[in-house]
Amino acid sequence: MSKRRDPVKFLQRLLLIAVVLGFLFPFFWMILASFKTQQQILSTNNVFVFQPTFQNYLDVFQEYSFMKFIINSFFIATVSTILSLLIGLPAAYSIARYRQNKLGLTILVARIVPGITFLIPWFIIFSKLNLVDSYTSMILSHMLVGLPFIVWIMVSYFENIPLELEESARVDGCTIQGAFWRVVLPISGPGIITSSIFSFVFSWNNFMFSLVLSGQKTKTLPIAVFSFLSYSSINWGGLMAAAVVITLPVLILALFAQKYIISGLTAGAVKG
Repeated sequence: MSKRRDPVKFLQRLLLIAVVLGFLFPFFWMILASFKTQQQILSTNNVFVFQPTFQNYLDVFQEYSFMKFIINSFFIATVSTILSLLIGLPAAYSIARYRQNKLGLTILVARIVPGITFLIPWFIIFSKLNLVDSYTSMILSHMLVGLPFIVWIMVSYFENIPLELEESARVDGCTIQGAFWRVVLPISGPGIITSSIFSFVFSWNNFMFSLVLSGQKTKTLPIAVFSFLSYSSINWGGLMAAAVVITLPVLILALFAQKYIISGLTAGAVKG
């Protein structure tokens, strides 16, 4: 039996390696291109052998002031994620414990509907309130993506927490709110970390809302990439360096928190 399974295992591993290489090659090429000149990128000769240059990264931070955009993206993503957690965690707990299926369905619809559906009403509202190109409009618009996702993840997670734990806390004198903050949340760490990371990544990479609602004051990284595109040419070296700057923080975050992401998703997916 083991001999028969060996070819199958070999083919599975070969297929897995092919899939992984297919996903990693564009990222690998992006990193290589960020250290090339424009001429080297456009040339098909010596794709992997070249004289590296750091000029693209110098241009990104000196000529295009990318540090300002990094701060904007980090601030907006962090604040929108924190506010989404403050609202989304109690909402998810209420939906899970009190079977508020209609509210859950409403939030699910908000998650499924494309964000562009809300773009024009959102812009009109913020224009009337003179909040276009403000951190308020950016944070609220990014919460439109992160908040439903946090609720969607945490509802299934809270449903798997034994009700007996909360009842024991109630017997000891805790209120419903006390049991939520002192018992439920401390054991929900993997789910909270998972939903927070996804919410942060969605906000960090958000392009559509930032394109319409941001300006010079609140411009984020995905919008700043447009600086490398012009009508007649594309600065490929600067564009690749900017793409690495955008991708690297999220990649590092995902690598360090991967065990929490996996445990959080699997805990919320399995009914106990």
